Amino acid sequence: MNNQILVTRIGYSYLPTTKIDESINWYIKNLGLKLMNKFEDRGSLIGVLHYPHKNSIALVLVETRDYKPLEIMRNGSPFPLMAMNCPDIEKTHKRLKKNNIPVEDISVLGNGEAKYFYFRDNEGNLLEAAWSKWDAEDDIKDGF
Repeated sequence: MNNQILVTRIGYSYLPTTKIDESINWYIKNLGLKLMNKFEDRGSLIGVLHYPHKNSIALVLVETRDYKPLEIMRNGSPFPLMAMNCPDIEKTHKRLKKNNIPVEDISVLGNGEAKYFYFRDNEGNLLEAAWSKWDAEDDIKDGF
């Protein structure tokens, strides 16, 4: 291993929730994530959810009493905290709409090399669904 390397990738994404069980169920139902573990840490509950790809990072829901949905302000407009890769973005868009999740229209970049749309989870965290022809391919985890 190269001793010059200090970090290799993002390990986890943390999102706040005031209702851990409701949020866990929202991510399972609407995005197909899988609950791997739920436990207490430093006075609040933590939910660890996995995406289907073997090398994906985990989504960690952190229960808090403080309701403060996450988003970044970009030139005065809300910008998502993270993007989730979708192998079929149109299917993801239709599923969220079918589940009555408000979604923006799909935006296309370049000559169709990338597509994305914004939506909010049950706690109001701003997220992006994204697809591009450059997305890394990976194997699916056993049990998904």
